[in-house]
Amino acid sequence: MEEPQNPQDPRAISPGAAVAYAVGLPLSLLALIFLPAGSIGWWPGWLFLAVLILAFGASALVIARVNPVIYRARSRFQPGTKGWDKALLAVILPAMAAILPVAALDAGRFHGSDAPAWVVILGYAGLLAGVAMTGWAQAVNPFFEPGVRIQSERHQRVIDTGPYRFVRHPGYVAALLLFFGMALALGSFWALAPAALASALLVVRTAWEDRLLRAELAGYADYAGRVRSRLMPGVW
Repeated sequence: MEEPQNPQDPRAISPGAAVAYAVGLPLSLLALIFLPAGSIGWWPGWLFLAVLILAFGASALVIARVNPVIYRARSRFQPGTKGWDKALLAVILPAMAAILPVAALDAGRFHGSDAPAWVVILGYAGLLAGVAMTGWAQAVNPFFEPGVRIQSERHQRVIDTGPYRFVRHPGYVAALLLFFGMALALGSFWALAPAALASALLVVRTAWEDRLLRAELAGYADYAGRVRSRLMPGVW
């Protein structure tokens, strides 16, 4: 099949889906945190939500100005997403979501971890660094999608600016920071377990996606020769 002459950007989500997302996401976060905590008055949960909303809100405003097409690209899994990626995400996404209720049960209801203040501060530092990193990556990469595939209809090309100058998969670096940052920001050591599971599978996803890009995306092998690190400069 020949490539289309002009790049074809993803379709925008419907107004109904946008409203459902805007309403459903905050309600889901409230349920994931305060139902396990057993109290709507658990103040660390409210602090966490406030920081999360403000950080992602500021990031979204910047991205809307510099790379608005990203909202279409990330609105749904696009046709051609690899089956192995869907299988990995079927575990990664629930493990990521489990971080919040496990942390709320541990720190909010049973008070099992008793994390010191410096651990919580470290968690928020990781959380904010993750938001900043993913925002930076999305600002420079119009092909930043939720699923792994070669976006031939969009004339996908290698992106080597912004954080892609330092690591080949900065979005995954951001995700790792977010996973562990969320657990520690809520003061829970037990929540590091689902964070570790999600992170381990994300490392597998990184390796498999990198192999796909080397094989099928023009110019990626040369880029990988220049930027040698997938996730951590000088390590891997």
